[in-house]
Amino acid sequence: MSRAIWLFLSFSLFAAPVNGQAGATAELERGYRDLYALRFDDAQRQFEQWSSQFPTDARGPVSQAAGDLFAELNRLGVLEAQFFEKDRTFESRPKLKPDVQLRARFYDRLARAEQLAGQRLKVAPSDPDALFAVTLVYGLRADYSALIQKENMKALKDTRRAAESAERLLKIAPTYYDAYLATGISNYLVGSLFAPLRWFLRLGGYTGDREEGLRHLEITARQGRLLAPFARLLLAVASLRAGNPARARQILVSLRDQFPSNPLYANEIARIDARAAKR
Repeated sequence: MSRAIWLFLSFSLFAAPVNGQAGATAELERGYRDLYALRFDDAQRQFEQWSSQFPTDARGPVSQAAGDLFAELNRLGVLEAQFFEKDRTFESRPKLKPDVQLRARFYDRLARAEQLAGQRLKVAPSDPDALFAVTLVYGLRADYSALIQKENMKALKDTRRAAESAERLLKIAPTYYDAYLATGISNYLVGSLFAPLRWFLRLGGYTGDREEGLRHLEITARQGRLLAPFARLLLAVASLRAGNPARARQILVSLRDQFPSNPLYANEIARIDARAAKR
């Protein structure tokens, strides 16, 4: 299985609550905006402050774990879109050397988030924020397994669990638009594999539809609260992989303008322009 497709897992990190207390949500939003801008220390300060105010809410530790993983992916160079446009580029990248202390903290925070979400769901099985925290826990585990440890089948199992949790959430709260990211990732991932492998995975209960996955990403891009910028980035990468650099460039320009302190968007635009100039 191509590891390049696992790019689409990494953006399950940034889903946000659409319910709950407005003030609390606003504070989390500031933290995620800092992540978009690659201001990781600022993001963690926001998440830590929020967690201290709401110590029983699973969204606190899972957001902290998201910040850990995104910082690590950035440090390791995994976030650059050039790695994911072609499978062979991603496959040939140097072996990654993860930060051992960060990894331990990351998994501890996921365990804490899962514990808190489980406690909440025991008394309120339909709590949307707890369900979304569970979705994030599975998605983040899949991200680390696929993008850093290169354990693809383990990651695929957690991706399916994330999608199942998101589907349960959307039945309860259909306007929780950020949850469409998880179902979009799962559909795109399996649907983009070549036919024999896709058939094999379906025997094991994995299903996917590439176009349906893209449609779900479009929903998040248009209507997600926190996740819209990342859904747009996913769509840009999908456009590059589909041979449509013009659309990818348009999306990346909007992201560059929204988050000017993040050089990744401008770097990818420059690569697109350089390739176009050679034609």
